Amino acid sequence: MSEIAVIGAGAWGTAISVVLGRKKTHNVRLWAHEVEVRDSISSVRMNQMFLPGQLIPETACCTNSFEEALRGAEIVVSVMPSHHTRRLFQTMQPHLHSGMLFVSATKGIENDSLMRMTEVITEVVGNGAGGFRPRIAALSGPSFAKEVAKGDPTAVAIASIDRDLAVTIQKEFSDPRFRVYTNDDVVGVELGGALKNIIAIAAGVLSGLDLGHNTVAALITRGLAEMTRLVVACGGKASTMAGLAGLGDLVLTCTGGLSRNRTVGVELGRGRKLADIIAGMHGMVAEGVLTTNAAVGLAHKAGVEMPITAQMHAILQQGKNVEDAIRDLMGRPSTSEVGLVNS
Repeated sequence: MSEIAVIGAGAWGTAISVVLGRKKTHNVRLWAHEVEVRDSISSVRMNQMFLPGQLIPETACCTNSFEEALRGAEIVVSVMPSHHTRRLFQTMQPHLHSGMLFVSATKGIENDSLMRMTEVITEVVGNGAGGFRPRIAALSGPSFAKEVAKGDPTAVAIASIDRDLAVTIQKEFSDPRFRVYTNDDVVGVELGGALKNIIAIAAGVLSGLDLGHNTVAALITRGLAEMTRLVVACGGKASTMAGLAGLGDLVLTCTGGLSRNRTVGVELGRGRKLADIIAGMHGMVAEGVLTTNAAVGLAHKAGVEMPITAQMHAILQQGKNVEDAIRDLMGRPSTSEVGLVNS
């Protein structure tokens, strides 16, 4: 039995624990910030706060102690919200060592540094006492936590420049209901997983305004184009954006009713204030809200035009009216679709 620590017991971290636990070849220790989550899993084998209705295998246990979660861990899976990643890894530092394999399953960009999660983790782990360069991979793709935990067939990508690591994680995570593909484009896989959340909020806005399928299809297509522009400018591959961590995750998050990001957009389209929407989420995180700031910063740094992202930033951070934002997008100077990445 291998030892795996999953750090973060929200819906996605819990679902990953279910996948790993049901293989019955891993001992899984799930770290939860909330005592209520630990007690719920211990008593009824279920995360009633973030993933109700989904049983957690007996091979997975929950703890609030980093020392307990990380003791003997061969693989460490990071599934915390992006804005907590740096702080939590700084806290975990004394319990980490170079023999561990690291997987980042967080879909976000750090707001101030504009760093991807694997970059944040590498910096923190490398600069701490007894620091080392971690062997790290990024996991992303179209994967609603509830459907993953239920056992619906799901396909995701694991990206690392370390091919042996990617193949190891592929083997350890895959089962007949959870298929993992390897990829060497860490930049593309991470940015794709983060940027699609912004487009998903926009898709929700369109739904909240009762706009039709034509509009959503155009948004997804042009959203993918601007995601691809930024990925390429940051050193990733355009081809990755046609894969699971790009188009796959984008379509899911823009159209699926389980998407928290899309749900935020729906409520914005209906006229609700962002602060009220966030307050009603009861601790759940819509990563796209914070990612919008970082995406605008990255686009400016890379000299890339991202008109949909810019308008979503104006809506989310500056209170711009959603109908004014749509009018401004549709009124932009005409251009050609030829050279999708560049137009």
